[in-house]
Amino acid sequence: MQKKLVVLTGAGMSAESGIATFRDSGGLWDQYPVEQVATPEGFEADPELVLNFYNMRRRELLKAKPNEGHIGLVGLESHFDVTIITQNIDNLHEQAGSKKVLHLHGELMKARSTGDESLIYDIDPQQCDIRLGDLCGKGFQLRPHIVWFGEAVPMIQEAEEITRRADIFVIIGTSMNVYPAAGLLQDVRKNVPVYLIDPKDVFTSRYDIHHIQKKASEGVRELKKMLFRNSY
Repeated sequence: MQKKLVVLTGAGMSAESGIATFRDSGGLWDQYPVEQVATPEGFEADPELVLNFYNMRRRELLKAKPNEGHIGLVGLESHFDVTIITQNIDNLHEQAGSKKVLHLHGELMKARSTGDESLIYDIDPQQCDIRLGDLCGKGFQLRPHIVWFGEAVPMIQEAEEITRRADIFVIIGTSMNVYPAAGLLQDVRKNVPVYLIDPKDVFTSRYDIHHIQKKASEGVRELKKMLFRNSY
């Protein structure tokens, strides 16, 4: 039986694909205040601004391609039962071919009803914008299918359950400062090896982490060597 390898990915996973990060210096939060474009209150105050912000992000995504890190994780599926838990709203893991991807913070290529959260729609890449007046089947305005600050993270319980079953846990490109995702590390069982891929120093509650201080693509290559060297 294959070992369960669970991978938690953040913005650093997609940075090499040209996807702008949010928190780094010069990132999106430096250009657009969080309160204006990533909160329910911001959407209520100026829905057109918020829709246009995510329309721009969507156009950016449509030009992006998976990088070697994304593709490397797909390659691990030949040896492990791989599940990816991502904080990213892009679909680059799916584009690369990953079979099991759980999105904690929503999906950029989907829209949902402001009046019925169960109504979620795929966005046609050929007509990628959501505009004021675009309505769901019940007549409510559509909004990005994104978890904004102050909103519940509906997939967190499933992510916690997946993490508790991990035989190997890998963290790629996240500061581990964003909760509740950062709290997943607490759900990793004792004696389960934890690998962290990030070129920066990342401070966590665990001291037994194997830190691969490289960007995602090079880091995933190094991870594969370490995993096979250790016969996992």
